[in-house]
Amino acid sequence: MEIPIRPRRNRKSAGIRALVRETLLSPSDFVLPLFVHEKEVDEAIDSMPGCTRWSLAGLLKEVESVMELGISTVVLFPSIDDELKSSDAKESYHPEGLIPRAIRLLKKAYPELVIMTDVALDPYNSDGHDGLVENGVILNDQTIEVLCRQAVCQAEAGADIVAPSDMMDGRVAALRDALDSSGFEHVSICSYTAKYASAYYGPFRGALGSAPKEGDKKTYQMDPANRREAIRELLLDEQEGADMVMVKPAGPYLDIISDLAEQASVPVAAYQVSGEYLMIKSAASEGWIDEQAVMMESLIGIKRAGADLILSYFAKEVAQYLSNR
Repeated sequence: MEIPIRPRRNRKSAGIRALVRETLLSPSDFVLPLFVHEKEVDEAIDSMPGCTRWSLAGLLKEVESVMELGISTVVLFPSIDDELKSSDAKESYHPEGLIPRAIRLLKKAYPELVIMTDVALDPYNSDGHDGLVENGVILNDQTIEVLCRQAVCQAEAGADIVAPSDMMDGRVAALRDALDSSGFEHVSICSYTAKYASAYYGPFRGALGSAPKEGDKKTYQMDPANRREAIRELLLDEQEGADMVMVKPAGPYLDIISDLAEQASVPVAAYQVSGEYLMIKSAASEGWIDEQAVMMESLIGIKRAGADLILSYFAKEVAQYLSNR
């Protein structure tokens, strides 16, 4: 047959495929989410096989091991004792709280580590919501006042990046003003710009014990049916001073990642969430899929869609895989 153009010529060997590969993953692409609690022992998380609630001592050892693999950034999530939770979430900005202490320990041991922190009230709120609640209503402006205290507290402890995941209106501008007026102009804001009201978050809430006591999060997290709304949130976050923007979840929202990557003037992050992780782990445990192959394919898809950085519970496994290739 006379076929002058044969695309298969670029697929004919492993060497050729590597030569023309368009999307590459590197350990430096990843942010590893880490859970920390007050206990002196590390605990496996039942809802997220392979993940751990770390003691402070265990956290130090885990960070050392991931840095050796080339992962330079972690994001911290606290599992808070119920007696510390309250309707005003005041533990979220306690200077001797779990997260500030964890930041100081990590920065003392590993000054070069980049630490991202979650800015939201659900781990500290007795109602389990990302914002303060009054008569079943999530209070936007009052919540932002607490978020600003939380972010400044984290910055004082040494956080490099604060990541508001609450989805309150106007919180990026307020956080930027609070950080700058407190002398933390150098602290970056990675905004959860398009955080959807997703069913994929279930295992994470089990890890932190942070599920809402009543109602749901649909009045502040985005409707999964909406696409253009993400651009609206992007434009607002950039105008308010976000240094990075995020899409969460990642896998079911590749179109949103692509949209933001085309429109954004700042780096785009994507969060491969607990439900995405658990589905791969669960199917692999039954022998139905090749875990390593599906893990890599899912993450390549996220980066191919336009993500500059990826938050994933697979980050350490990916780095190990890449180091052994």
